[in-house]
Amino acid sequence: MTSFEMRRRTPRVTGIALAAVLVAFASLAGLLFADSNTTPTTVAAGTTSTKPSVPKVTFIELGSVNCVPCKAMQPVMEEVRKKYGDQVNVVFHDVWTRAGELYGRSFKIKVIPTQVFLDAKGKEYFRHEGFFPAEELYKVLKIGGVKL
Repeated sequence: MTSFEMRRRTPRVTGIALAAVLVAFASLAGLLFADSNTTPTTVAAGTTSTKPSVPKVTFIELGSVNCVPCKAMQPVMEEVRKKYGDQVNVVFHDVWTRAGELYGRSFKIKVIPTQVFLDAKGKEYFRHEGFFPAEELYKVLKIGGVKL
């Protein structure tokens, strides 16, 4: 291939790579902020409508199922799900997998486990590295407006 042919192909390849990166980040945002929780609301006498509930906090656990401290966080995450219900969106990403490594990079984690807390608008308001005991985690949720 001549250098002229290489120069002609470069913009196309760059454009395709850029498009792939944009699609990946759009997917990431969709997964992070997608809300599958819904609560019925009364619209008129006897009828109901399904309105999405917006969690006050999104608690993101970035770790691995093969990491000892990360495994210790699994019961904590389950306890948060049960205790706070729709107020907290609990998300886990295994950053040692191909699908999860994108999240590790996008959140710029240094160690696992890392917990990231986002407010209702999706803005990070707290971050913790390592095992996070439930009682301490509850204090962070309270800062985010979560009530028991």
